[in-house]
Amino acid sequence: MSSATMLSTSLSLSAAASRLPLPTIPKFPLPNSATISSFSLHLTRCSLCIATEPSPSPSPSPSPLKEDQERHVKPSLAEVSRTIMELASVGTLSTTVDDGWPLGIGARFVVDAQGLPALCLNDSERFFQACGKSSFHVGFEQSGLRTPQCTILGSLNKTEDESLLKRLCTKWERKFGEEVDKDFLYVISVERVLQVENFNEGGLWVNSLEYINAEPDPLRNFAAKIVNEMNSVHSEEVRRLCNIYVDTEFQVRDTKMIWVDRLGFDLYVYSGDSVFAVRIPFPSEVTDEKGVKSSFNSMSHLAWEIEKNYIALDFEKVKTLKKIR
Repeated sequence: MSSATMLSTSLSLSAAASRLPLPTIPKFPLPNSATISSFSLHLTRCSLCIATEPSPSPSPSPSPLKEDQERHVKPSLAEVSRTIMELASVGTLSTTVDDGWPLGIGARFVVDAQGLPALCLNDSERFFQACGKSSFHVGFEQSGLRTPQCTILGSLNKTEDESLLKRLCTKWERKFGEEVDKDFLYVISVERVLQVENFNEGGLWVNSLEYINAEPDPLRNFAAKIVNEMNSVHSEEVRRLCNIYVDTEFQVRDTKMIWVDRLGFDLYVYSGDSVFAVRIPFPSEVTDEKGVKSSFNSMSHLAWEIEKNYIALDFEKVKTLKKIR
């Protein structure tokens, strides 16, 4: 091919190429300055501040709320029943006596490792010894506003297990500060349990296997203290948590925390003369006091940043509210 021909071909290709569209270069988003600010702001800007160790490599805050299908956001009924039985100290033992009348008496109790209640019945109450089928009703007040209850159906029996009796006597002395005669201790077997969330509400049944295999909530021994502190000292934060994490379609007059457990916390939301219950889950399960305080701290700080428009809300709010009255 001659030089003239090659030059002509080259010029033709260059002209054709100039008419082709330029390739599109993908544009990768720059880091969001609002996201960066969530880590540069000091925790002291939030009134609820618990000191925590800094993470060596911070990552964007995960969505604090997940779909119910992805994980449980409330303890099981069996777990709630086991927790009530661990926290309460008095219940009502009921049965039908020889003349056919139903009879109930108040009794103090402790529970064994499987949640079976052990009662101390003195000589004047020995007519309950051979009563056979019995029920034992226990309630536990939370924040003075809600009283979850469980009623155990089973049989009252005298145990001959010396090892169990020794453990029950030790637990009794630790709980009530007094010794108990092991000859007066009776254990109620569990056939099934009726779990009720509060007065004037319907109940659901828990079978014996579910009850025995469940574990009481790990936060139970300090939950009341945390709830009281949140309501009395950090009431503004409780209100902010409700405003940011709950999708309310009404004017909120007040908010009270009712209880906290390993998976989240319950609020009562007041609007006019109406009261609504709502459940807010933690970002992840917590198992100790340090963990629950850390979760409240991070959630409250995130809520503060969203309220101040430092960052945008990037999670789905809780939409399920139950009207109490």
